[in-house]
Amino acid sequence: MRIVLVLFLVVVAVTLFVSMQCTAKATSQVSVAASPYLIERVKNNDWMLIDVRAPSDFADGHIPGAINMPHENINDYLTELEGHKDKPIIIYCQSGTQAKLAMKFLKDLDFSEVMHLEDDMLGWNASQMPIDRM
Repeated sequence: MRIVLVLFLVVVAVTLFVSMQCTAKATSQVSVAASPYLIERVKNNDWMLIDVRAPSDFADGHIPGAINMPHENINDYLTELEGHKDKPIIIYCQSGTQAKLAMKFLKDLDFSEVMHLEDDMLGWNASQMPIDRM
C-alpha cells in the first residue's frame, strides 16, 4: 500500500513539474537590453530591429538600423519578413503595448526568434543611447 502511495505521489509531482515547465515556456518573453551590442548586431545584419510605432513617431526618433513597420500593418510586411523566420527579430514601440501585439502576431505565424526590446523606446532614451531622426 505504501509503495502505491509513493508511486502515486511521484507521478503527481512529475506531472506538476512538467506542467509548470510548459506553462513557463509558453508565457516567457525573451527581451534584449538597450546596448551598443544591439546596434552592432543590427548593423551586421545578424538581427532585424523593427519599430512598430506610427511613421511620424519613427521620423521623430528611432534606434539606428531600425525598420519602421507599424503594428497595425505588420501583415503587409510578411514578404519582407519571410527571410527572417528563423533569425532574431527584435521589436519595440514607445512603451510596449504595440510591440507585444506585433510579437504575438509573428509568433502565431511561427517566427521562432521574436524578441522584445527591454523597456522599448522609453528605456532606450533613458539609457541615452543614440537616436536617428528623419
